Amino acid sequence: MTGFASLSAEQDGYSWSWDLRSVNARGLDIKVRVPDWLDGLDDTLRKALKAAVARGNVSVGLKINRRDEAGTLSINPEALERTLSHLAAIAAEAEARGLPVSPVQPTDIAGMRGVLDQRATTAEDVAPIVAALTAEVPDLVAQFVNSRAQEGQALTKVMSAQIDEVEALVSAAQATLEDRQDAQTEGLRVALTRVMDNADGADPDRVAQELAMIAVKTDVREEIDRLIAHVSAARAHLASDVPVGRKLDFLMQEFNREANTLCSKAQFKELTTIGLDLKHVIDQMREQVQNVE
Repeated sequence: MTGFASLSAEQDGYSWSWDLRSVNARGLDIKVRVPDWLDGLDDTLRKALKAAVARGNVSVGLKINRRDEAGTLSINPEALERTLSHLAAIAAEAEARGLPVSPVQPTDIAGMRGVLDQRATTAEDVAPIVAALTAEVPDLVAQFVNSRAQEGQALTKVMSAQIDEVEALVSAAQATLEDRQDAQTEGLRVALTRVMDNADGADPDRVAQELAMIAVKTDVREEIDRLIAHVSAARAHLASDVPVGRKLDFLMQEFNREANTLCSKAQFKELTTIGLDLKHVIDQMREQVQNVE
């Protein structure tokens, strides 16, 4: 489920801004980008997010600056070496392909992520800032969770309407069964007559038995009953106040399985049309379920 939160503040000559957001994912993946010199902040963020979120690609970043920046910037040797290696590899590949390569200015390299670190000058500079940032984490996460909850409410309305549509289609499929049975009965009667007229010595009872087996194999009442049960389960999941994304994901597979079987057994124009419409709505639901925690 997508969500977003941001905070900004300043203290003791520092100013900072938080950026917390998430996008859809099958599991939980948390990426934290905070300066290394803010000891313990990474762990604090991860623990808070794991306690609040069960699913999604979550990324949180912190930009922090000191108003008096003299003496606070230093080169990160590992990041510089990594950046220069990447630039050299890119330049070599471009030249090998005959592409023009412009010279890279030192200021361009300095502006790349991680090359320059902003570090506190003394241990006394760090502790109050880390404490202030740590104190903001609960508010940041609460804002983030509220953002996801608002989207969840909107998503619930969308999926509830889709479930209503599935239920209506299942009811329509159920309503065709009597006409379908009459059509099947007539079709089997005609088939039986044709077989008996062209099969000398055939056992009429045996032929009738085989045709009856065909009728049993094409019965769709069980599929319709299971679809009705799945509709009830989907509504119960949407009404739940715990994470149900994985359960709904599995349920969508079951919906799709029953709809496929319904179409393959239909042998009746009206029921086939309903089955195809049902598959279309279920596909839409499956896309939405990827947004559910």
